[in-house]
Amino acid sequence: MKVLSVVGNRPQFVKSAPLSAALRAVEIDEVVVHTGQHYDRELSQVFVEELQLAEPRYRLDLHTSDPNAMEPRIAETISREKPGLVLVYGDTNSTLAGARAAIDAGVPLAHVEAGLRSGDLSMPEEHTRIEVDGVATLLFCPDERSRSILAGEGVPGIAHVVGDVMADACFRFAPIARQRFPIPFEPRTYVVATVHREANVFQPRLGRIVAGLNRLGERVVFPAHPRTRAQIEREGLELEPNVRLTEPLSYLELASLASQAHVIVTDSGGLQKEAYWYGVPCVTLRRSTEWVDTVKAGANVLVDDDPDAIAEAVTGAAMPQGRPILYGDGCASERIAQVLLATMPGR
Repeated sequence: MKVLSVVGNRPQFVKSAPLSAALRAVEIDEVVVHTGQHYDRELSQVFVEELQLAEPRYRLDLHTSDPNAMEPRIAETISREKPGLVLVYGDTNSTLAGARAAIDAGVPLAHVEAGLRSGDLSMPEEHTRIEVDGVATLLFCPDERSRSILAGEGVPGIAHVVGDVMADACFRFAPIARQRFPIPFEPRTYVVATVHREANVFQPRLGRIVAGLNRLGERVVFPAHPRTRAQIEREGLELEPNVRLTEPLSYLELASLASQAHVIVTDSGGLQKEAYWYGVPCVTLRRSTEWVDTVKAGANVLVDDDPDAIAEAVTGAAMPQGRPILYGDGCASERIAQVLLATMPGR
């Protein structure tokens, strides 16, 4: 039996690495479709090379984040391959397009990272989570709270608590990353900042975030998403000498840098979790987060775009003692593969 996996952006390549290996281990044929939502080499092809992923069978090269443009091309691959199931990850536009194409084709859908909610309907990702969960046949949840959310919403699919595939990747690749990419600083002497969400890369929010980073009294390494860098240059935003803007880093380079940082400042959902697993306190540049447990544990602070709050949160950041285990034990991929093996038709 065949699974068609839809990936399109940086976090999805990371999540797909351990799950692809787990699918191969139980002899499930996986067809990977890369939408081209992220098409810069440092945000896409480098994952195939660094994480030793199989080359995607289909590279759509759409160079767009528009789900309406992606959907018909994904539908073509579904029609050609005739999979028994379509697998999507997370909450991106590639996720949404893949889910809609599967439903239109009458093919069962599985959603990895199901049941996550930030409660903020101003975020397009929240609408994607709700829509995809509502039509998925199989819902793979990172924790019991996510499953309870799905039960409360009355979704018709079958939910399985498996843990988080990102944890699988993090635990597997972080030691490799530190060995392959030694950092040029003493550990815990710098801040890592990442900004990529659409709401944060335009004025006035981007200027306020930059102002917050400029107020930090320590070295800040700021690997910039291409869109973020372009906006900083277009708006003429000046960075203080302690804030070092760099090119985008590969997953392993960022894993090495972030896992040894003093604090991580980010608007990335994935990096919030990785910070927790690394034992590095996180300051999140958003009003809300789908990973609320990291906030409740005291390891993550929501500051939105307030420059003073950013500086204050970084200065006071510390990991809590005795923090609980969150989002799984690093074996989510194997659990998902076993569920698919047991439930997919034709096995």
